[in-house]
Amino acid sequence: MSELTLTVMRLGFLAVLWLFVIVSIQVIRSDLFGTRVTQRTARRAEAQRPAQRPQPQQAPQGGGGRRGRGRNAPSKLVVTEGSLTGTTVALQGQTITLGRAHDSTIVLDDDYASSRHARIYPDRDGKWIVEDLGSTNGTYLDRTRLTTPTPIPLEAPIRIGKTVIELRK
Repeated sequence: MSELTLTVMRLGFLAVLWLFVIVSIQVIRSDLFGTRVTQRTARRAEAQRPAQRPQPQQAPQGGGGRRGRGRNAPSKLVVTEGSLTGTTVALQGQTITLGRAHDSTIVLDDDYASSRHARIYPDRDGKWIVEDLGSTNGTYLDRTRLTTPTPIPLEAPIRIGKTVIELRK
């Protein structure tokens, strides 16, 4: 083999080795920092907008029945811990779904949350109920793991993975 052929083979091997190193670094970087976070954030913003737009339309329909429920009835759901801290969802009598699925009312970007993790819904008496939907890591209401649908007291923490949610006035 000529000296030129051997040098070209060495340079080719060196180029393939560097390509492998660069691709490996990109894979590790995407595993650590994630590439889907920006996509989920956009989907989450789109999913929350429709839930907040119908507030003026739905309030008059349920207004008559809500007057008798008392002044202690919660009016919003607030995320107090986790990646969505500060997010508020108005309670308008609709079911609120929580999970990693893009069509959830609150999309949780959390490794400990299931696709369809839990739901929060009103019962006939005006109380709000939280129900675990068969999640792997469980839903906790004030440090107690839920096994059945349970009424939610005001400002009681609901923990799903790293996310904590509370009902407030």
